[in-house]
Amino acid sequence: MKIGKQSAPYQSICTSNPETIIVRGHDLVDGLIGSVSFTEYTWLLVAGSLPDAKQRRILDATLVAIAEHGLVPSVQAARMTLAASPEAMQGAVAAGLLGCGSVILGASEAAGRFFHEIVVESEEKSVSLTDAAEFVVRAYRAERRAIPGYGHPLHKGRDPRAERLLALAEETEVSSTYCQIAKAVEAVLPDVVGKALMMNVSSAIPCVLLDAGYPLLALKGVPLLARTAGLIGHLLEEQTRPIGFIMSHAAAAAIEYDGLAPDGFVANEN
Repeated sequence: MKIGKQSAPYQSICTSNPETIIVRGHDLVDGLIGSVSFTEYTWLLVAGSLPDAKQRRILDATLVAIAEHGLVPSVQAARMTLAASPEAMQGAVAAGLLGCGSVILGASEAAGRFFHEIVVESEEKSVSLTDAAEFVVRAYRAERRAIPGYGHPLHKGRDPRAERLLALAEETEVSSTYCQIAKAVEAVLPDVVGKALMMNVSSAIPCVLLDAGYPLLALKGVPLLARTAGLIGHLLEEQTRPIGFIMSHAAAAAIEYDGLAPDGFVANEN
């Protein structure tokens, strides 16, 4: 029994014979290995064509921007998984990536879709990007939905990573509709939500990538790919300077038990 539409039994990414491997129309051995960077290869795999210099620089910058940010939840999960299962680095990397969602790592995709809603609103109603941005933001607020990509617990002003990515988009002459939308949202937020919420890296990544021509449906892959590199670095360090169990013990000490217990039971003091 088929589930879902299955009408096109084809794929256009890779094929091979005993002598040659073809990736997106390019000879892997003679045309790609040693000739293109991994960033260029990523764009080719995802978008189907090699990037121009501007596209390569933008994708490269977004990967660098989001690869590392200290002991965030994804890193803690990965380090503690490796501490518990030191033979399974792949499991530890996976543990760090499985939490990619609306709060951590997945917010870039959510912000990109949010920006695209504003594009559609502007085009369908023939209104300015600012008016469309205000309408969509108000709709999100009415539905009690968070505005993805704005506000940060550490960076109270505009996230410095966002500042650099926006500046780079200007430098490379990539900045266009989506960067305008990102700034328009930031401008209307104080009136709509009652306080200023500044752009963070999760709104800057999609706006510069989408303006560079990166596919909307593949946005989540950028932070996933970038954070994989960061996790590998943390996991190497975890093998040489382990802190996984230190974090585990600190978590246990920080959380108090408030459930039922037999009479006379006294919990160990941490």
